[in-house]
Amino acid sequence: MIADKMVTMVKGSSAIRAMFEEGKRLAALYGAENVYDFSLGNPNVPAPAEVNEAAKQIIDEQSSVVLHGYMSNSGFEDVRAAIADSLNRRFDTKFHEENIIMTVGAAGGLNVILKAILNPGDEVIAFAPYFGEYNSYVSNFDGKVVAISPNTETFQPNLTEFEQKITPRTKAVIVNSPNNPTGVVYSEATIIALADILNRKQAEFGTDIYLISDEPYRELVYDGAEVPYLTKYYANTVVGYSYSKSLSLPGERIGYLVVPDEAADSADLLAACNVANRILGFVNAPSLFQKVIGRCVDVPTDVTPYDRNRELLYGSLIDYGFTCVKPEGAFYLFVKSPVPDEKEFVAAAKKYNILIVPGSSFACPGYVRIAYCVAHETIQGALPGFQKLAEEYGLK
Repeated sequence: MIADKMVTMVKGSSAIRAMFEEGKRLAALYGAENVYDFSLGNPNVPAPAEVNEAAKQIIDEQSSVVLHGYMSNSGFEDVRAAIADSLNRRFDTKFHEENIIMTVGAAGGLNVILKAILNPGDEVIAFAPYFGEYNSYVSNFDGKVVAISPNTETFQPNLTEFEQKITPRTKAVIVNSPNNPTGVVYSEATIIALADILNRKQAEFGTDIYLISDEPYRELVYDGAEVPYLTKYYANTVVGYSYSKSLSLPGERIGYLVVPDEAADSADLLAACNVANRILGFVNAPSLFQKVIGRCVDVPTDVTPYDRNRELLYGSLIDYGFTCVKPEGAFYLFVKSPVPDEKEFVAAAKKYNILIVPGSSFACPGYVRIAYCVAHETIQGALPGFQKLAEEYGLK
């Protein structure tokens, strides 16, 4: 018999992954070109040529004993120094290699920091809509997610409710900007107000509350949008980053945590994260791709294909009568369902081989997420189906 906690997790397994598997089934039946799978945030844009070239060079140049062996739990010192230097140049920060821990993607990094700080019953606040796996990551360490209701006009965080729901048990707040699933970038005004609330609540309760900034989409922004670097606004910030989206490397599982010196108990926190990295079974981040990142840390992200998809899909859906906040970043549209039960709409879309994800998977029912990190032809092929859906629901 499996663990009781896993029984619940299996029943609530990711709707995103379930839809992705459904896409493979439909592709086998109707042909991949006739299935329009918008379920998974799996970049269609190839990794930059510099990444593949770096991997080849590193394998040819470096001793296989060193390259494929163990290193410090934090990762290779030269790679961590390169990342710290890059962040300092870009965001006017003052990090050192000691502030960087290489992780198995952003998901691994979030599990590491949560393992390091949570006691059973501690609360972690998340702003709906949010990536549903946060629930599992917090549950892994017997914490409790406290969801803040969405502001469906702008999808900026609902700070009034946020302030009301902070308690002495609040140990962390997770923010994700650019946001999955909305594509909204949290404004500097929002971040300043959020930091002010946290500082006041820390003083009121005499506790430390960590702000965990989950940043896999930081480089994917459009129309000149700027993403504030949160360590500059709130001392107790920990940043989790992944190269899955910026360099199209989701399968390589490579990212990092930033633990600034200014964070409360930073030395103990870094030590705890290093131990968590080991005992969670990661041991260390993949060695080859640590070295690749060391050489490609400043390779730019090409957002042109995503922006082209964004403009076509957003413009078309709005023209058909759908409602959606135009995303400033990431590669998702979060579209209001034409009926209150968005799962009914998801099922209706499947009639046209269009696969989208219900907003209830992101703690925001009544909406659907459409991942446009797909081939441009996939969007073009899906538009007639979206138009028929709009007509079916009398949107225009």
